[in-house]
Amino acid sequence: MPYPDRFYPVVDTVEWVRRLTALGVGTVQLRAKDLDDASAMILFRAALDVTKGTSTKLVVNDYWRVAIKLKAQHLHLGQEDLAEADVAAIKKAGITLGLSTHDEEELENALRAEPDYVALGPIFFTTLKSMRFEPQGIPKIGTWKKRVGKLPLVAIGGIKFEHAAEIFAAGADSIAVVSDVTQNPDPDARVRQWLGLSEQVA
Repeated sequence: MPYPDRFYPVVDTVEWVRRLTALGVGTVQLRAKDLDDASAMILFRAALDVTKGTSTKLVVNDYWRVAIKLKAQHLHLGQEDLAEADVAAIKKAGITLGLSTHDEEELENALRAEPDYVALGPIFFTTLKSMRFEPQGIPKIGTWKKRVGKLPLVAIGGIKFEHAAEIFAAGADSIAVVSDVTQNPDPDARVRQWLGLSEQVA
């Protein structure tokens, strides 16, 4: 399977990781902000225990030192986190690195770190986190895919299942999804929709 998978949910609890793993989701990012290292160790160790021995790949968000200590395989960093991270140490540990980007300057900065994928967002308006960047829109996906070439491009930000086919057609290799799963009245059914579409466009 490619990494990251076409459907790439981002969640904030171990309970969500367990639920998505049971549904057979291939890539899940756990994003929890403002933890001290001790709390982060407990959280991500528990999440890695959930996915151990399954086909689900857990992506640690932000806490790169914790990822190295826990021998995690996958990491995602925002631009501020990237500025403080030891990229050489991350790569020496054999951890894949995904990076968030929101404009041309951030894309250039991300590419210098030679990541395993680049995320572009927000594609649409999102209320889940305060963003100083305007929505990028679907046409930007094609522009950035030409820039990054074979490097996987992940689209994120306000994306719902109904947008997926158009976003994949525009050039995205993967779609990161938050509220369309976590705030859905029937999350399991929604996840199955995403997984079904991902198999069709794989």
